[in-house]
Amino acid sequence: MKAVAYFNPLPITDDAALQDVALPMPAIGARDLLVRVAAVSVNPADTKVRASAQPEAGQAKVLGWDAVGTVEAVGSAVAYFKPGDRVYYAGDITRAGTNAEFHAVDERIVGLAPRSLSDTEAAALPLTAITAWELLFDRLKVPARATDAANAPDGGGKTLLVIGGAGGVGSILLQLARQRTDLKIIATASRPETRQWCLELGAHHVIDHSQPLAAQLQSLDIDAVDMVASLTQTEQHFAAAVALLRPQGQFALIDDPKHLDAMQLKRKSISLHWEFMFTRSMFETADIGQQRELLNAVAAMVDAGQLKTTVQADLGPINAANVRRAHAMIETGRSQGKVVLKGFAPETMNRP
Repeated sequence: MKAVAYFNPLPITDDAALQDVALPMPAIGARDLLVRVAAVSVNPADTKVRASAQPEAGQAKVLGWDAVGTVEAVGSAVAYFKPGDRVYYAGDITRAGTNAEFHAVDERIVGLAPRSLSDTEAAALPLTAITAWELLFDRLKVPARATDAANAPDGGGKTLLVIGGAGGVGSILLQLARQRTDLKIIATASRPETRQWCLELGAHHVIDHSQPLAAQLQSLDIDAVDMVASLTQTEQHFAAAVALLRPQGQFALIDDPKHLDAMQLKRKSISLHWEFMFTRSMFETADIGQQRELLNAVAAMVDAGQLKTTVQADLGPINAANVRRAHAMIETGRSQGKVVLKGFAPETMNRP
């Protein structure tokens, strides 16, 4: 089968950073699905692994942790899917990625794809939806909406500050928080187009993270927040966010700051929550199947018109040149929503 892979960590400007390769068909385990990949999206995780993880000598490493496709075959213990099912998922960072014609994935982290979306639209959702859902409901344990806050102009409950609201995870987090919780939502964005994007997705207010945060919140008559979801540049904004949090507040993050002084949290008894959506699959936790359940819940919300896809750029079919373009866009740190690619061109497809 055809795939896009790398052999050595290289800058994305190097043509060898990602290469077109031919690989054997993946073997499937008892709980696995073999999926014919129809579309993928590219995430910051792809760029971080490519830039830092050295594959075994002479071995090609395939990236990609978002996909939509059709089930071609199932393992002997598969309980929830059958050949022909259209599925979507974010995969397992310890296994080969989705930038390939065929991909093997554990059924417990797979959902049925939203019926109302195209393949590329659906491929934009899994990793960011899982991350946003787990951050809100598993880490911060925000309760489900008790009132019709989705239609309330200023929210009805505690206050959530989302740093980096226009990125991939933020674009889903804002929608979930608006649709399913009573939170008053303040997002940060630094450009007119990203500011408008955040408002369209459900933020009650948007402030500029390139400017001091406290003064902007005070202009909105907000002197403190109950929760912070830091989705990017946490190291840069950490001290300001801690200062803004109420005593006994909650701080959640998803990125990888080189230094994080947790002692700053002690005086206010602020709790720290790290969200990493691959934890359940990496450690095969007892609740691993919750990812299948939440993906199905997200698909139902999409098909009901409550959530929308966050595609901002479709770069065409999966090949090394297009995947390199996607990585370069992500590495600017200024991407909005998600970057997606269609499956391999039809003439390259090989059936198992």
